[in-house]
Amino acid sequence: MKTNFKFWLILAFAAIGLQGCQEEDPIIPEEVEVLPPEVVTTVQGFYLLNEGNMNMNKASLDYYDYETGNYRRNVYGQANPEATLGLGDVGNDIGIYGTKIYAVINNSNKIEVMDAVTTKRLKVIDVKNCRYITFTNGKAYASAYDGEVQLGDNSPNGFVAEIDTTSLQITRTVKVGRQPEEMAVVGNKLYVANSGGYSPPNYERTVSVIDLKTFTKTKDIDVAINLHRIEADSDGDLYVSSRGDYYDVRSKLFVIDTKTDNIKKTFDIACSNLTIVGDKAYIIGSEFSYSTFDWIINYSMIDVKTETLLSESFLPKAVRDEIKTPYGLAVDPISLNVFITDAGDYVSPGKLYCVDKNGNTKFTVITGDIPAHFAFKLKKTIKN
Repeated sequence: MKTNFKFWLILAFAAIGLQGCQEEDPIIPEEVEVLPPEVVTTVQGFYLLNEGNMNMNKASLDYYDYETGNYRRNVYGQANPEATLGLGDVGNDIGIYGTKIYAVINNSNKIEVMDAVTTKRLKVIDVKNCRYITFTNGKAYASAYDGEVQLGDNSPNGFVAEIDTTSLQITRTVKVGRQPEEMAVVGNKLYVANSGGYSPPNYERTVSVIDLKTFTKTKDIDVAINLHRIEADSDGDLYVSSRGDYYDVRSKLFVIDTKTDNIKKTFDIACSNLTIVGDKAYIIGSEFSYSTFDWIINYSMIDVKTETLLSESFLPKAVRDEIKTPYGLAVDPISLNVFITDAGDYVSPGKLYCVDKNGNTKFTVITGDIPAHFAFKLKKTIKN
C-alpha cells in the first residue's frame, strides 16, 4: 500500500511502546548541561519539544537559556510532578504566545498550556488528534485530524479550532480537508495545508482558506498531493510543501500569491521542514522512496525576495555528514544561528546542533527522543 512513510515508522515503534508503556514509570528527572552562552537580544532562549515514540508517553520539553548557557532537559516533568504520564504521547508542535506555552500533544488528544517562565501547567485543552498551532490577534488556531490514528478511506474531514488565549476556551471550529497539517496567517485569512495522509493513494491536494472574521472556509486552493508545511514570508507569499506519494510523485515546494490565491512558482526540491527568517527560507529536504528504499537529503536555501534557489547550503559539510536523520529546524531571528536536530534511530535520545551564520559549529547537545519543534522565548511579550 502506498502510504506515509513516517506513519509506518510510528506504527513499528508503537509495538515497542505497547510492551513498555509508561504508566508505572517514574518521572524522568530534569537534567542540566552547561553550553556556551549566547548574547541575549530580544530572544532569551528557546524551548525544544521532543516528540517521543507513539504509545510510550515520552514527549518531553527542553529549554536552552541564552544568558546562562544552561540546557535543561525535561523541564515539564520537573515543574509538573503530578503529571504521572509526563507531557504525554507524541509532541507534534509548540508555540509561545504572550506569557503562555502551547504544546500540541497529538496522540494524547490535547494541548498543554503552560506558563512560559516556569513551565507549570495552566490548563489542558482537549482537541482530538491535534496537529499544529498558530496565533494571531489574541487567538490560537489548532489544526486537528478529528479521527483515530489509523489508515482508511472513511476518515472524516479535519477541522481548525479557535482558542481564546485569555479564557483558554475553544470559541469556534470550522471544517477543512482531511488530515490538515500546518497553518499560516496572512491578513485576515488563515491558510491550512491538507494532507489526506490516512488514505493513500487518495491524498488531499488543497490548501483551505478561512476568513478569520466569519470563521468560515471561503475556498480551497488546488496545489498538489499530501501537503504538509506552510509558511508565509514578509510579502505575504506562502511556501507550501508537498510530500508526494513516496513512489512516482516527488516532493515539491510551491509558492502561493495570497493576493490572488494562485500558485506563482514551483521548486523541484524536497521539503520536510521549513522556516523563513528575513529574506531566506531554510529547508531540510528528507525524501524517502519506496521504489528505491533510499533517502534523498538536502539542506537548501531560497531567497524569498527574488524567489531563487541559492547554490549554497546552510550547514557545513562536517555537520551534514554527521547527521543521520535531520528533523527539527529553527533559526534565531537576530543572530541567525541555525538550530537543527538529528532524530537518529527514532527510539534513542536525539541531538541538537547549533551552527552560526558563518557555518561554524558552536555546540552539540543530547536531547530527548525525536527532537522536533522549537519555540523562541522573547523578552517582550503581549499580555495573553
